[in-house]
Amino acid sequence: MRDAYHDDLDAVSATLVSMAAMVDNAIVRASKALLESDRALAEEVIAADAAIDTVQHELDNRTVDLMARQAPVASDLRVLVTSLRMSADLERMGDLAAHIAKAARMRFPACAIPVELQMTILEMSRVASDLVNKTALVIRDRDIEGALQVDRDDDQMDRLHRQLFITLLDPAWPHGIETAIDVTLIGRYYERFADHAVSVARRLYYSVTGEFAAPKN
Repeated sequence: MRDAYHDDLDAVSATLVSMAAMVDNAIVRASKALLESDRALAEEVIAADAAIDTVQHELDNRTVDLMARQAPVASDLRVLVTSLRMSADLERMGDLAAHIAKAARMRFPACAIPVELQMTILEMSRVASDLVNKTALVIRDRDIEGALQVDRDDDQMDRLHRQLFITLLDPAWPHGIETAIDVTLIGRYYERFADHAVSVARRLYYSVTGEFAAPKN
């Protein structure tokens, strides 16, 4: 019975890792759709978000069932409680990738991102993918040092987000209000995506140690 219980606990973590892989696929493909004005790809990303939602719902149901049947305590209870929160973060990351794809679809056949900002958005997408991949490894390996590194790596996304705003606030901005709104929202989606990755990493740190991670320097 206990072996089966611990297999169930391992399966919870494995599902979170799978969710992270799905979210990574979503942000990579949404970014490609955005920068290449690929409406068909954007539609695929939007449709695929339902699969992430389904995995979250199934995982949460399984986790609650485990809590009810096994009455876990100490570290096992932390694993299950934090898994509910991590799955919510990952689901929201999928939503944010879908929002980026919707921005690509809305402006098709034009690109929502002006040429001079496309490299910044490309770099934001790279950082987003890197963060969620590192988060998956942190969950898989229960790596508290890696969790702290994810928190620090988020600084790069914050710098890129500020860089977008410097360009948008330039009095010489030539692209009008509508494009400025698009860029502002898209930049916010990437920034929030990274914040949720950090949240997952911090929750893993708490799950392993029973302590909350100290704020990054």
